Amino acid sequence: MKRRILMGTAIAFGIVATVASAQDLPPLQQKDTYTVGFPQMESNNPWRIAETQSFVDTAETCGWNLITTDAAGSAAKQVADVDSMIAQGIDVLFLPPREEKPLLPAVFRARAAGIPTFLVDRSVDPEVAQAGVDYVAFLGSDFVEQGRRAAEWTVANFDGEAGIIVELEGTTGSSPANDRRQGFDDFIAQHDNMTIVASQAGDFARDKGRQVMETLLQAHPDVNIVYAHNDEMAIGAIQALELVGRVPGEDVLVISIDGTRDALQAIIDGKMGVSVESSPFFGPLACDVMTRYAAGEEIEPWVKVEDRVFTIENAAEHIDAAY
Repeated sequence: MKRRILMGTAIAFGIVATVASAQDLPPLQQKDTYTVGFPQMESNNPWRIAETQSFVDTAETCGWNLITTDAAGSAAKQVADVDSMIAQGIDVLFLPPREEKPLLPAVFRARAAGIPTFLVDRSVDPEVAQAGVDYVAFLGSDFVEQGRRAAEWTVANFDGEAGIIVELEGTTGSSPANDRRQGFDDFIAQHDNMTIVASQAGDFARDKGRQVMETLLQAHPDVNIVYAHNDEMAIGAIQALELVGRVPGEDVLVISIDGTRDALQAIIDGKMGVSVESSPFFGPLACDVMTRYAAGEEIEPWVKVEDRVFTIENAAEHIDAAY
């Protein structure tokens, strides 16, 4: 799957609006082989599995001795995994922090150990840590924009009189959950015919999303729009809706983010309206940024990824390349 890197500065995520200089951060010597740490947060969904595989595949072509772990959904375990990698003497750390605050100590310890750290696909608390100071850069999407684009599509394609919305949130305290909610909720608040009647965390998991949706349907049986922070929860919500005789795509509009193969198939089948892309293929991008950093190039604080939007108009075209 192709991606385009947008160069420049950023003010979101608390990232300073100046270009990070390699001289202000732990240096990275140019050499043929690097020991690279990638402490994955969990491996219980297609997105995380695809992201890890992207790093594994890239290791073969980028001169990496890759050390990867699985924190099984535990922020504490992920911190311990980072500490172990620091002790093993890694050269570079690519960290997808499960939650914004708990992973801060790991980021600071890597910085103190002289290890260049890049945050991948999620950020940490922007009020405490900054790119160019505590870590080199954030590699990832604009989650607020993802939520806003999902809301824009919802408003443009809802044909009822009043939108009754339930929102399935991602992992509490994670940057994508915080920002995807902000982007969506702020846009929806501008439209009087739209009301978010309930919002509950489903932890980005399919079965949890199904369980949460079953509970929300009992309290709000008249819901006609479901916004999920990722495709796994959206698929779970579709299952819950069908169990009670609702018809996703007809009497309930299902909106999501990620662009997985299952989501694109659900769009083709008419059960999901849209999935805003959030690609997991970070390996090649990580290799490029690390190589530039080792060469002494200035790295933009936010290496921003441009996301597409998948609907019935283009889902079939892209499903073969989906994960």
